[in-house]
Amino acid sequence: MPTILETPPIEVQNNLLKLGKDLDLKIPSKKLDKNLLIASWNIRAFGNLTRKWVSDDSDSPKRDLHSVLCIAEIIKRFDVIAVQEVKSNIRALRDTLKVLGNNWSLILTDVSKGDSGNGERMAYIFDTRRVQLSGLAGELVIPNEWTQKIGNNAMDEQFVRTPYAVSFRSNKQTFILVTLHIKYGKKSADRIKELKGIAEWLADWAGNINAYHQNLITLGDFNIDARGDLLDETFLSEGLYVPIQLQNKEVTRSIFNKTKYYDQIAWFNNNNNIPNLSLEFLNGGNYDFVKTALVNRNISKQSLSYLISDHYPLWAEFKL
Repeated sequence: MPTILETPPIEVQNNLLKLGKDLDLKIPSKKLDKNLLIASWNIRAFGNLTRKWVSDDSDSPKRDLHSVLCIAEIIKRFDVIAVQEVKSNIRALRDTLKVLGNNWSLILTDVSKGDSGNGERMAYIFDTRRVQLSGLAGELVIPNEWTQKIGNNAMDEQFVRTPYAVSFRSNKQTFILVTLHIKYGKKSADRIKELKGIAEWLADWAGNINAYHQNLITLGDFNIDARGDLLDETFLSEGLYVPIQLQNKEVTRSIFNKTKYYDQIAWFNNNNNIPNLSLEFLNGGNYDFVKTALVNRNISKQSLSYLISDHYPLWAEFKL
């Protein structure tokens, strides 16, 4: 049985070279003390893996060592990446960290219990040469008193997958990332409660001058269907801002559907009660791996979604 640190077959090596060259063209390079690259990626059912370079049709799970090498190649282009859908079994995540090497670290939550929680964790993977933890980590919980304040019993229950806030520091700039995975539900209206709850919570925290830090960036899978729909308006109702570059219709989120707007990176901007982000935003986009990852294997998009993901990673570059 092969292991992730062994020399991969030549066809896997060739695929990684092609993937790396494409990433060089499409993702900004890391510049010491000059920029910060933050990303969010819902990696489909990121849990167990089959320890083969190429999994067979009969294997479960489908994710294999080749897939993990592609995932790690993408992740290492960023300084810190919030990952959703990390499962209770973290074998694939552990192998990813082995590939990334000793300069990379991880912080994650425990498993969300219950059917709605889907056995998921929230995680941050970060390059310790560029980013360090700065002291704060916690899961967001809505006070009971807020159920009436938010209105219509918007949060008469807690988040099914608790949002996770962690503070980081890079070149004397401190910032808090809040990642979440809003429940999908049976219909889009089922998501409104959590979207209103997180918008209210973030606005209250960012507007508190006694808070640990006001430099808040929220990122993750918000399960917003389309640009400008009710869920989008709910998410932005407290003054959260999505940069124009990430609103571009070419910056798609799903490998299956170009109109979905699931994943977001957002912060507060020009709200009188909340300090603006002190980090200067430079650029942002997604990374389309469909034409570069595992292309030598001639597989369908459906198969690719279980090997890599059904979501593209979404990224934002900031000036330090």
